[in-house]
Amino acid sequence: MSSSYFKNKLFPTLLVSTSVIIPSLLLADDLGTISVQSTTIDDRFENKRDEVSSIGIITSDEIDKYHPKNIQEMLRRIPGITTDVQNGDSLKIHIRGVDNQVYMGERPGVAIVIDGVPVFERTGRVNIDLDNIESIKVIKGGASYLFGDDALAGAVIITTKRGADNAGYRIDLETGSFGSNKALLQAGFENEQANGHIQVSRRETDGYYDDADSKSDYLNGKLQYYIDDTSDLTFGLELSDREKGSHGTVRGKTAAENDPKSKNPLYNDYANNYDVDLEKLFLTYSKDFGDNANLMLNTYQFSDRTKYDSAPVSTDRSIYAYANDYDQVQRGIKSEFRLDGTTFAWMAGVDLRDNDYKSKSIVRDNTDIGGWGGYNNGDVSADNKTDENVRAFYGELKYKATDKLIFTANARNDHIELTYKDKLDPTDNGDVDFDVDSFRLGANYAFQKNIDLYVNASTGFRTPSVTQLFTGSNSPSHRSDPNSELDPEESLNLEIGFRMNTTLFGIAHDIDASIFQLDRDDYIQSTAGQYTTSADNKYDNIGDVRNRGLELAINSDMSKMVSWDIAYTYLNAEYTKYDNFNLKTAPVSGVCPAGSTPVRQSWWPFSITDCLTAYDNTGNHVPRTPKHKLNAIVRIRPAKHWTISTEMESQSSYYVDEINQEEMGGRAVFNIWANYERKIGHADWSFFARVDNVFDRDYYNNTRGSGDSNDDGIYDGEDLSITVNPGIVFSTGLSVRF
Repeated sequence: MSSSYFKNKLFPTLLVSTSVIIPSLLLADDLGTISVQSTTIDDRFENKRDEVSSIGIITSDEIDKYHPKNIQEMLRRIPGITTDVQNGDSLKIHIRGVDNQVYMGERPGVAIVIDGVPVFERTGRVNIDLDNIESIKVIKGGASYLFGDDALAGAVIITTKRGADNAGYRIDLETGSFGSNKALLQAGFENEQANGHIQVSRRETDGYYDDADSKSDYLNGKLQYYIDDTSDLTFGLELSDREKGSHGTVRGKTAAENDPKSKNPLYNDYANNYDVDLEKLFLTYSKDFGDNANLMLNTYQFSDRTKYDSAPVSTDRSIYAYANDYDQVQRGIKSEFRLDGTTFAWMAGVDLRDNDYKSKSIVRDNTDIGGWGGYNNGDVSADNKTDENVRAFYGELKYKATDKLIFTANARNDHIELTYKDKLDPTDNGDVDFDVDSFRLGANYAFQKNIDLYVNASTGFRTPSVTQLFTGSNSPSHRSDPNSELDPEESLNLEIGFRMNTTLFGIAHDIDASIFQLDRDDYIQSTAGQYTTSADNKYDNIGDVRNRGLELAINSDMSKMVSWDIAYTYLNAEYTKYDNFNLKTAPVSGVCPAGSTPVRQSWWPFSITDCLTAYDNTGNHVPRTPKHKLNAIVRIRPAKHWTISTEMESQSSYYVDEINQEEMGGRAVFNIWANYERKIGHADWSFFARVDNVFDRDYYNNTRGSGDSNDDGIYDGEDLSITVNPGIVFSTGLSVRF
């Protein structure tokens, strides 16, 4: 971390925390066993009682009763979470408004951890088999103290299903609007020596949008072998084969109103026709030493082989210039040892990663690129490899000062080495090292038997990408030089909250509320603005952001005749430094509008390619971050075996661009579904029917604006990239377990 960051932010926090913790240590007595629960390998704990950070937990039972189409529909029940759905079940997750200002293609600042494996897919999107989830745990605030790189705003920890919970057989069948279908078969066993299960499934849909069909095939399994009474070995796998289009956005408000399904070929996405093969393999060894010590060792490999087309060149935009092949392999070893005690509990861990990322592009059609790139059909236009090595050590210490007060301290050091090799242009080769420290300091105070107060300070970081460091960007729509002197982006989260278990109207309720301030420093962007072709443009640590907010979650007992859940978020996300932003417009008859600066690309010196208008965005709202979000679910059990649920998903208006010119209005959408569950013979039968967007409300899923995309010389609502919501959607299904 930079010395100024430590001096101005971390040092005061450490000083205050130390002045509180050290006196308490000197006065401590043995006051009962405490344990470390924030494991990064096998998240088996749902108890929030000793947590010093705001967290949200979703169980497999909740997922089964909700019948979601993608993980977004589950995560919106947790305050502070927003998601961008690309198409189908491919999406990006954002926590507390971090990185909602990114236009596309970058990582989202959230660590995704699956069965202890910190994984991400190309451009940070998350693809996970919903039918193979045992639990989802969301840690909010900087979480690099556990997970390292890219945990700027938190982490989403997904634990897949365990064989012991899936003995027997299961069949699921679902169908719905726009040709959506799902089929699943599962078989499992359990005995004194081992347990395991295997599951195959397929999800497919024609999609609402033109050229938006997708198909996903999964093979999942887990086998746990009991070596002896104190140790076991678990092997898990997930294989998936995905084929999907990437279409759905339209350009401008008029197009969104007249052609919401994006049938106009001019709206075809820059990248399309994805063929994605994913493979997750892991092996975990666990050994208990008595009742209060445990060793876990995890080795894993995660592979992502993605083929796709890019740069449409034909008149109908059905022919693409490039055939791309991206091959990513993440492999590593993680180990943790934890010891519980009467006054102290601690965990020490090591995280070793050896990742490589290969990318190759071949010219398929040079209709549009021959004039500026000099490529012919069949030429290799890109061929590179990145090696990433991570050596990290981390730990957690819990101290029980009194029977009501528990302190928690976390620390982690990451040494990250990046080596880039370009087979076509060795001048782009480079290597760089980063050493980054992360921490969390917090306390939990049992104010009363049913009320806990908690407070924490935590940090996160993200290292620059290879594009930002070594290669830069040199496409027809975006030119930006690399900068090997970039610093990691950093975040500091300060938070205070309370948890309460109480009875209201005769129903047990869990209430969790927190207020937070998340400062993000040195975020990286192009100096001349997004998607410009200025020759005087490079990546730099150009700005800072401050996100402040309040989060409230109320969850009641689902077994009662009437129950409800509420998730409310207030978020105020503003740029505290962004004084060098340039908005791109096109010249009209070779002339730039008043107040803008004409720029030329170095390799195309005979015409004006961009007109840039300078803005100081300091104090502006971060785009796509509504101030208010509310998710409310009410469940009614009108008769035995029946549950009827209604949901309201609402949010306030938000800006779609950095200059805060274009604004999208708020919305409130209602969903309803019914479940019928009954044991017939030796089988458990479950039927459901669901209607989303009951009142067929017109609204936009995603809206973004960065410049004059239609090249008419004016930036306005006709330049926005818009994804229109499909409207009312029906689905129904059957599940049988025996």
